[in-house]
Amino acid sequence: MSKIDPELKKKLLKESQAPFKGLRRILWIAFSGSAFLGLLIMLSRIASGSELQQNNLVIQLAACVIFPTLLIFDRNKD
Repeated sequence: MSKIDPELKKKLLKESQAPFKGLRRILWIAFSGSAFLGLLIMLSRIASGSELQQNNLVIQLAACVIFPTLLIFDRNKD
C-alpha cells in the first residue's frame, strides 16, 4: 500500500492535472493591473487634450476585458 498522506496525494494529483496554475494566476493579475493602469494613463491623456489613435484605446479596452476574464476562468472549481 501507499505510505503517502491522503491529503498530500490529493494535492499532488490536483497539481498534476493543472500544472503552473499559481504562476498563471499571478500572470493574469499582473497583466490585468498593467492593462488597467495603461487605460488610466490613456484616459488622463485624453482628458488633458492630447490626441490618441483610436485603435490604441480599443486594444487597451480589450486587454482590460480579456485578462480579468481569463483570471475568472482560471479560478478553482471546488
